[in-house]
Amino acid sequence: MKFLAITLIVHRPDPVTGIQKPTHDRFREVLDNAVLAEELGFDGFGVGERHERPFISSSPTVVLSHVAALTRRIRLFTAVTTLSLLDPVRAYEDYATLDHLSEGRLDLIIGKGNGAAQRELFHVTPEDQWDRNAESYEVFRRIWREDKVTARTRFRPELTDAEVWPRPYQRPVRVWHGSATSKESVDLAARYGDPLFSANVTNPIEPYAELIRYYRERWEHHGHDPADIAVGAGSAGLYVAPTSQQAVEVYRPLFESNLAFQRKAGLPVVFETVEDFVDRSSALIGSPQQVVDKVHRYHEQFGHSVLHVHADASGLTDTQHRDSLELFQSAVAPVLRRDIPDPPFDWAPVLPVTEEPAHV
Repeated sequence: MKFLAITLIVHRPDPVTGIQKPTHDRFREVLDNAVLAEELGFDGFGVGERHERPFISSSPTVVLSHVAALTRRIRLFTAVTTLSLLDPVRAYEDYATLDHLSEGRLDLIIGKGNGAAQRELFHVTPEDQWDRNAESYEVFRRIWREDKVTARTRFRPELTDAEVWPRPYQRPVRVWHGSATSKESVDLAARYGDPLFSANVTNPIEPYAELIRYYRERWEHHGHDPADIAVGAGSAGLYVAPTSQQAVEVYRPLFESNLAFQRKAGLPVVFETVEDFVDRSSALIGSPQQVVDKVHRYHEQFGHSVLHVHADASGLTDTQHRDSLELFQSAVAPVLRRDIPDPPFDWAPVLPVTEEPAHV
């Protein structure tokens, strides 16, 4: 099993202290967490893309380019690239450049994105966002693979023998499809034989398990080998402590503050108590053995080989956050790496084809 540390770069007051860091400091925190993730042995570091408050993750390529310069081994993920909002040509240019600068350490997780404010900002409607996501991905995918592209498009100017530069480093880049609540992203992933990444954050396990079962059905329907399936899954929170009692008591004020925020914002409340949250959500809060057991329970339903955890402290002190990540890597990850297989592909750059010298 592989492990990612993910941030959506939420920028709001600390749930315990009520203090909000300056924007500059919040970005520095993201960079520090990326370096820490590599230091501790995580396999990937991911940055989200959102275009509305309370997020400041509107430019993941910029952030990941800086992370690439500070790290050497860890793979870089987007979580997610909102192709329904983006011009696929411009998105390709940004990500192909990042792929070169990172020496081929880039993986993409794509999706339509969430939030009415960002849809309005880009003039995307609920009725057309799935079609935009599919079209953008199909164009993006072809540009990555083909030197010249002709495409009849609805949501951007058509392409005729278009050349887009730079040509990519990885041939091709690996693209995961983020899945939360709808079958559209699952269908798109299965059609192209791409891996799936389940959000697995807001609700109990069943709706996510249902979508993953559907993905496996559609995968075989499209004629792909079941042995090639790769599934990733998120988690709703992380705090690993020596005992379950210590973990719950430290996490309790964070949960209660987040619960108050949800109610004030008019968001649906799924888990009313921290005990229910620990028990029925995907949050990994408890002793190392409890966390191992929960991941195993989810794996029985998902068959996933990649897991993401929160890169941010999210209300924990810096010491609590680091101690939790260190305990996860020393006492949890080794057991799960032993018990659960890795994805069915190399966790390494797809080496580029040797390019012929240009003739002038």
